[in-house]
Amino acid sequence: MDTRDLCGAQTSCQSKPAAVGCTAPGVPRHPSTAQQAVHTIAHLFNLERYNNSQQATDGSLPAVLSKMHLQGSKWLNPIHSNETTVEYVAFTTIPGLTGVIITLALILMVTSSTEFIRRNYFEVFWYTHHLFLIYFAGLVIHGIAGLVRGQTEESMEEVHPRRCAQYLTEKYEYCWHDCCEEPKFGSIPAESWKWVLAPFLLYVFERILRVWRAQQKVVVTKVVMHPARVLELQMQKKGFRMEVGQYIFVNCPAISRLEWHPFTLTSAPEEDFFSIHIRMAGDWTERLIDTFQQEMPRIEVDGPFGTASEDVFQYEVAMLVGAGIGVTPFASILKSIWYKFQQADQTLKTKKIYFYWLCRDTGAFAWFNDLLASLEQKMAESGKADFLTYRLFLTGWNTSIVNNVALHFDNTTDTVTGLRHKTIFGRPMWNSEFTAVAAAHPRSVVGVFLCGPEKLAESLRKSCHQHSSLDPRKVKFYFNKENF
Repeated sequence: MDTRDLCGAQTSCQSKPAAVGCTAPGVPRHPSTAQQAVHTIAHLFNLERYNNSQQATDGSLPAVLSKMHLQGSKWLNPIHSNETTVEYVAFTTIPGLTGVIITLALILMVTSSTEFIRRNYFEVFWYTHHLFLIYFAGLVIHGIAGLVRGQTEESMEEVHPRRCAQYLTEKYEYCWHDCCEEPKFGSIPAESWKWVLAPFLLYVFERILRVWRAQQKVVVTKVVMHPARVLELQMQKKGFRMEVGQYIFVNCPAISRLEWHPFTLTSAPEEDFFSIHIRMAGDWTERLIDTFQQEMPRIEVDGPFGTASEDVFQYEVAMLVGAGIGVTPFASILKSIWYKFQQADQTLKTKKIYFYWLCRDTGAFAWFNDLLASLEQKMAESGKADFLTYRLFLTGWNTSIVNNVALHFDNTTDTVTGLRHKTIFGRPMWNSEFTAVAAAHPRSVVGVFLCGPEKLAESLRKSCHQHSSLDPRKVKFYFNKENF
C-alpha cells in the first residue's frame, strides 16, 4: 500500500507519506477520545440510575421524581416503564442512537490512525477519517430530543431542592408552604450547533476554494526519472506563487479522482516553474510513476501551503538537516539561495548555512547531486565558497563501497557522489557539530530546520542542550516530525 514520508510544520504534521518532503496538510483531527469516553460512560451510568429509579418503590426522592410522568408533562426521568431497559433507550431514542453512531465513528477514526494502519493501509485511514462529517452531524442532532431535563428557573425560585425536597417524599395533609407546589421540569436546550456551525461553514468555504483552485489548468513541462525510482515533475500553472519549503496537493484522475497526495516543492520561487520529486513508496506512487513512463496524464494541483521552513531566511545562521527524501524542502531553499546570490539580493539576512543530509543508500544522493555541484561551482566563482558547508552521511553501505572509497581516497572528488566534499560513513556526532557552530558564530541565533523522523529530532535537541557548548537560548528548533 501507499506509504509516504511527510512532515509538518514545527513539531507537527498530519498527512500521509505520499512520497516526498515535509508538509502539514489538512486532515481533520478527531475529537478528544478521553472526553468522549468519559461522556459515554457517564451517560450509561445515568441511564442505569434512571432505570433503577423508575423501578424503585421505596418512596425515596429518585423514586418520587421518576413517577411524576403519571401526573402530566412534568416528567424528569426519561424512562417511563418498568419493562424498559438501558439498551432499549440507547438504540431507540434520538440521543441514544446518535450517541452510538458518533461513538462508533470516533472509534473507527482513532483505530485507523494507528501507525500500522497509516503506513500500510493509508486509504483506510484517509477515507475513515472523513467520518468526521457523520460525527459532527450526529453531534448537532444529539440533543434535540430533550432527553436531558432539569428544573426550570422559575420553578427553582419557588421550589428550591435544598428547601423543598422533603415535601416531595413526605406529603403533608395540610400544607400551606411554597414547597407544597410541585416542581416543574423542562428540557435543556441543545446548543452544540452553535459550536459546530462556524467551523463547518469555514470547512465548506475551504473545500469550495480548493475545488476551484484544483480546476486550474496544470501543464507538465518536463519529466525526469532519477535513480532509485524517483520521479521529478516540472509544472506550470497560471497565477501560481510559492515560497521556499512549501508543499502542494497532487491528484492524477487517471489513477483516482478522490485521492490527493501532498508533496514538498523542490523548486525555488525565482524559477518560472514549480517542481516535485516523487519517490516510489506505495501503490499510488508506483502507479503514478508507471503512468508517466507510458504517457503524459492530466495532473491537478492544489496549493501551495506553508510550513515552518519558510522562516529559514530569518536567521543569520541556519542548520538544515534532511533524512532521506526529507531533503526536498531544503533543495528549494538551496536553489533560492543560489538565485539570491546571482541577483545580488541585499535583503538576504542569512550569512551561513550548514546542510546535513543523511541517506541509507548511495542512489539517493543522485537526486540532487547536480544541484549541489552547481552550488559548489557558482559560490566558488562568486567568492562565497564559505557560505555553504554541507556534509553527506551514508548510514548504510557494503564492503564493495568501502573498498572503492579506500582505493580512490586521494581523488579530489568523492567516489560516491562526485562532489568535492567527501561522504562520511555513519551518523553525525551532533554534539561536535553544534559545538563547532557555536565556536564559529558565538553571537548569532541559530535556526535548526529538520525534516526527518522523531528520533532524529530528539537526538538533535538532546545533543544541543546537554552535550554541546551552544547556548540553548540562541537556538530555535523547527522539527518537522514524521507521523507516518
